[in-house]
Amino acid sequence: MNKINFSFIFAAGIAALMLTPMVAPTSANAQSATSQTEVVSGQYFGAKNTTHPSWFKESFLEFEEDIAEAAEAGKRLVIYFHQDGCPYCNKLVEDNFNNPDILEKMRASFDLVAINLWGDREVVQVGGKAFTEKTLAQALDVDFTPTLIFFNENKEVALRLNGYYPVVDFDHALDYVSAKMEKQIGFPEYVANYKKEKQTGELNRQDWLLTAPYDLANLPESKPLAILFEEPNCQNCDLLHTRTFASPDAKGLLESFQIVQLNRWSNTPIIKPDGEPTTATAWAKELGLGFSPAIAFYDPNGSKLFIVDSMLKTFHILGIFDYISSGTYKTEPDLQRFLSERAEHIINTGKDVNIWEY
Repeated sequence: MNKINFSFIFAAGIAALMLTPMVAPTSANAQSATSQTEVVSGQYFGAKNTTHPSWFKESFLEFEEDIAEAAEAGKRLVIYFHQDGCPYCNKLVEDNFNNPDILEKMRASFDLVAINLWGDREVVQVGGKAFTEKTLAQALDVDFTPTLIFFNENKEVALRLNGYYPVVDFDHALDYVSAKMEKQIGFPEYVANYKKEKQTGELNRQDWLLTAPYDLANLPESKPLAILFEEPNCQNCDLLHTRTFASPDAKGLLESFQIVQLNRWSNTPIIKPDGEPTTATAWAKELGLGFSPAIAFYDPNGSKLFIVDSMLKTFHILGIFDYISSGTYKTEPDLQRFLSERAEHIINTGKDVNIWEY
């Protein structure tokens, strides 16, 4: 199975699961309903609707024309995939785009065109092929929102952010693209240059992590493999361990994987699942990782499945572990559909689902 980039885009478009709220029975019928179903449905929390700023580009959705118009104005085109109710999209708009420095850079250096992940408007992609918004998202493997694709003047992708990047990280990404740095250096190397203070120190250790030496081509068990690319002094890495992996729902899912933790800036030697020797930093660079923590998933045969490379919260991270450990990825290519059904199942057991908490 080919790699699907998240980035959680998501990457987080699953964050906007549009479920019909499940409401407990009214008091008049509560006793009767409870006796029939025995379980009162839980509730769904975390969806957030967003109003897009007026400075977004009004486009006829012919991307080659949009790229040319942007270039004439000394700008670059950004395609932004979103969906209704997505809290990660809301955070991008409310936090990132309201930051004065980011707002100035966006308006000065970019034309941003919004694309609805589930929309039906006709879009003419680079190369002239026509899609609807939703079929374009499928063709581009957009699995999460927001996903932002930055085009250069030659109609090529200069950078792709698969999922939500917090303000500081997003600001650096804008600097990278607006300065046309992709012609000189890869984004992971660019990130490494401004994260020198985070390259040494201790990671959050767990008893269930595999220990060195890391020969991932000859693992003792036939389980899926998850590689945690982390860095010291990383708040989001801390939350991954102290909140997400500490969740009561996490234990069984984590036990179904073989899990390796790497300092993404280190020269720790590794034999990759395909037998090729490398180091942690070289592997992170090869995978194009720009965010910490990132998670790369491989099936028991060593084939790459997914890469999570953006900020995600507990429901989405554990949902991806469940999607892979259950083997559902083999028969259900739509991760969003799986997570929607997963949320509904949890609600029907009487538990609440909050997609916006750690």
